Amino acid sequence: MPTITDEIKASFRNGTAVVKLIYINLAVFIVVKLFYVFLVLFGAPDLADSFLSYLMLPASLEKLLHRPWGVISYMFLHFDFLHILFNLIWFFWFGRIFLRYLNEKQLIATYLLGGIFGAALFILSYNVLPGLIVHMPMAEALGASASVTAIIIAISFYAPNYTVNLIFIGPVKIKYIAIFFIITDLLQIASENAGGHIAHLGGAIYGYLFAMRLKQGKDVGKFLNNFFDFIVNLFKRQPKMKVSYRNNTKGMDDMEYNKTKAEAQKEIDRILDKIAKSGYDSLTKKEKETLFKMSK
Repeated sequence: MPTITDEIKASFRNGTAVVKLIYINLAVFIVVKLFYVFLVLFGAPDLADSFLSYLMLPASLEKLLHRPWGVISYMFLHFDFLHILFNLIWFFWFGRIFLRYLNEKQLIATYLLGGIFGAALFILSYNVLPGLIVHMPMAEALGASASVTAIIIAISFYAPNYTVNLIFIGPVKIKYIAIFFIITDLLQIASENAGGHIAHLGGAIYGYLFAMRLKQGKDVGKFLNNFFDFIVNLFKRQPKMKVSYRNNTKGMDDMEYNKTKAEAQKEIDRILDKIAKSGYDSLTKKEKETLFKMSK
């Protein structure tokens, strides 16, 4: 009988990108929370706060220089249960809609780049706007809200007429939900959580740009997926493809045969390099046929 751990592993392995990102956020939340509690119980509350701050996104450029990972780690970091609960509920709902129209790689890229845009606007605002500069040294951000907002805005502007049924309201087109999100964040910038709402708007900006450019045939997040593919392929062994020839050496002397063989191997190497850099889908129909033919 499979254990709970086995079931979780299977769920993660077979789940969509939405499920995987939810698991990652939950895992980070549990580990960070347990470690924080451990430090507090053993009489080190200041160290516990420093540990949490170490993973957050600082508005201070000086602090960011010493912990640049905050640009990424903050978008997976939560401390309050309700914060992560609502973020993941919204992400689950809109992530599933996103995958009805677009693919998992685009969802992951939108999550990450939305979070990065949110971080950039957060840092910029606290270093430029007079009303926020005074709070800049202590300002820090955490949470997946900017990334989730990017997902919500992206799919809401890509498929604006998709309709959902809301409790007590009824059918609503998701473009109106997106507009509501944006207006709410704009109105709450003057609140105590100004930085959080500014980060949300950064995520919304990326989501909107992604949707509009995608409608024009340009995936602005594709470069990130190409980078990930390149990194993954670096750690994959690429077997040297051996080229074989059948019934095509008649009438050739050794020099012609070796020249033909060398040219064919050179073409295979070029195609394999292209796969390593841009993925299999980047191949032309002719290149795929060549690869298939030579691999026989």
